[in-house]
Amino acid sequence: MEVIFIKDLKNQGKKGEIKTVKDGYAENYLIKNGYAVKKTKENLSKLNHELARKEKEDEENRNKAIQLKEKLNKVTLEFQVKTGEGDKVFGSISVKQIKDELKKKGYEVEKSQIEIPSPIQSLGFHNVRINLYPEIEAEIKVHVIK
Repeated sequence: MEVIFIKDLKNQGKKGEIKTVKDGYAENYLIKNGYAVKKTKENLSKLNHELARKEKEDEENRNKAIQLKEKLNKVTLEFQVKTGEGDKVFGSISVKQIKDELKKKGYEVEKSQIEIPSPIQSLGFHNVRINLYPEIEAEIKVHVIK
């Protein structure tokens, strides 16, 4: 029997995949537990409709990320910090501080998207990468002053 997976099932199939399995396994496990549906014209058209919708949504999200990238590449954030002897910075600039500063400027970015190779602990300009979408990254400048 051919089935269309509607949920991922480890070592069996991913959502949207069409596989041939034994009738008993399909009826008594996959379909009963909501992992798959029988392959029919109706279910196949639903799958194609869902894939088309998902592709359109993906394209919209990609375009939004590209527009946001263009805006973010022009952004410079300034952080004023306390310094000690020899301009040694007390503490460091964290991902949370960068996220909060971006939010103040009207950019919604998640903490997990902000990538700092090492904590910012010195004065001057630093580049910070923001992963907006797979293969789309923006780079903002962080200026640390005393």
